[in-house]
Amino acid sequence: MEDISAILSECSYSTSRSSGPGGQNVNKTETKVELRLNILVSEVLSDQQKTILLHKLGSKLVDGSTILITSQETRSQLKNKNIANNKLIELIGQALVPDIPRIPTRPTKKSKEKRIETKSNQV
Repeated sequence: MEDISAILSECSYSTSRSSGPGGQNVNKTETKVELRLNILVSEVLSDQQKTILLHKLGSKLVDGSTILITSQETRSQLKNKNIANNKLIELIGQALVPDIPRIPTRPTKKSKEKRIETKSNQV
């Protein structure tokens, strides 16, 4: 990922009232932050990166192509926004790491013997 600030500039933010404990302060301040990034509309990500993100983050996408991240951990809207930004950067960074291909190996003689031994013990 080349430019993190460019990706963050493409995000849209919305705030709402946070849930949980906090007394009267919870009822009057909007500290919960929702971050949305539409992968298909992004101009920073390449087509290859978009397809990788759509494939790897399929279960975490809203409307099929939008990443939705919420944060309501602190009582500060700015801190929650920073937490949401960090979550997005970490999520995209982990998704874009290439998978290491598995090298097939043959089972060892000892593991074959152990498997056969456990099978004979079951009967």
